[in-house]
Amino acid sequence: MDFTHFNEQGHAKMVDVTDKGVTHRTASAAGTIYMNPETIAAVRSGGITKGDVLSVAQVAGIMAAKRTSEIIPMCHPLMLSGIDIRFAVNQNSIDIFSEVRCHSETGVEMEALTAVSAAALTIYDMCKALQKDMTISNIRLLKKTGGVRGNYERYEV
Repeated sequence: MDFTHFNEQGHAKMVDVTDKGVTHRTASAAGTIYMNPETIAAVRSGGITKGDVLSVAQVAGIMAAKRTSEIIPMCHPLMLSGIDIRFAVNQNSIDIFSEVRCHSETGVEMEALTAVSAAALTIYDMCKALQKDMTISNIRLLKKTGGVRGNYERYEV
């Protein structure tokens, strides 16, 4: 399979989607930020001085999804029809999940991944006064639907 983001000279290009049909597209992604149980407890109790960590991270993820084309050079600007960010708070980690939807000629995988990344970075930023050695890990596409290449679903054990 050839890479689609290179022209005949081997230089970067934005893929031309002019002749592609508009279809309903979705993508979901996930990632995890690991932290000490004490930091988790502060997030749960509202003990972070910068504010409600998960609410701010949720808004950051939504904003980042909407602006993906501004930070990922070959992404098309998309009119997104829906973005959802959810969290699962565990003993020593927070799992972050995004789901992004649109009607477009191109997919929303990068928007879903960017949403998770920005939410994780926001959690880090808001908690770094308590803990500097948090780890952001395992950011991945879980599922995508729509488009010429069809559906994809990651199978995790």
